[in-house]
Amino acid sequence: MIIKPSEKIKELGLKFPPPPQPAGVYKPILVVDNFLYISGHAPVNFDGSLMQGRLGDNLTIEQGYEAARQVGLTMVSAILTHFGDIDRVKRVVKVLGMVNCTPDFINHPSVMNGYSELLAEIWGKENGIGVRSAVGMMLPDGIPVEVEAVFELHK
Repeated sequence: MIIKPSEKIKELGLKFPPPPQPAGVYKPILVVDNFLYISGHAPVNFDGSLMQGRLGDNLTIEQGYEAARQVGLTMVSAILTHFGDIDRVKRVVKVLGMVNCTPDFINHPSVMNGYSELLAEIWGKENGIGVRSAVGMMLPDGIPVEVEAVFELHK
């Protein structure tokens, strides 16, 4: 029996931060054909503020993992707000995870697992895990992680 994402969210007792407003000239979400494209999202705290920090500097891998998980919660919040029906989302297709880190930091995938594992909890391992890249770079506003993603929609 397949559990709908909305039912899984209730079962897990997940709570979501408010979705961020665009910080520039772009759409947070765009539907093209059978795909839902999500612009880069940062980890938003439940009070609406942004998480801050840099891996290899003032954040541990565990804190980075939690920040990436928070991006997942933020992204689901944006889907619910701007798209509406979470149950129309069939699967994760592609994820780009960007980690704000020092040049010697090498554990980008471990940080991004926070995001990927959350989506696997919601959509299951078969549909919640897509292809993924995890890279290090400088990010705006001192955020520790930014993620953009593509989801397939049910027809």
